[in-house]
Amino acid sequence: MSRSASDLKPGEAGIIKGYQDNVISLKLMEMGCLPGETIKLNFRAPLGDPISFDVAGYSLSLRISEAANILIE
Repeated sequence: MSRSASDLKPGEAGIIKGYQDNVISLKLMEMGCLPGETIKLNFRAPLGDPISFDVAGYSLSLRISEAANILIE
């Protein structure tokens, strides 16, 4: 079963292994979400969206739908 970054719990981390959608993958890679990078969930907004990650040395906020495209191991 494949997991996505949107499945992480606060404080949990994973290693990016790929993307589900090739269209958004370029945007994510430009923001530092490169395969092999560690991505850690910091927190979710009170209503659940957006969510904040630590990746490539900075904090990145993504919509749940965007984070669901990041496959992790």
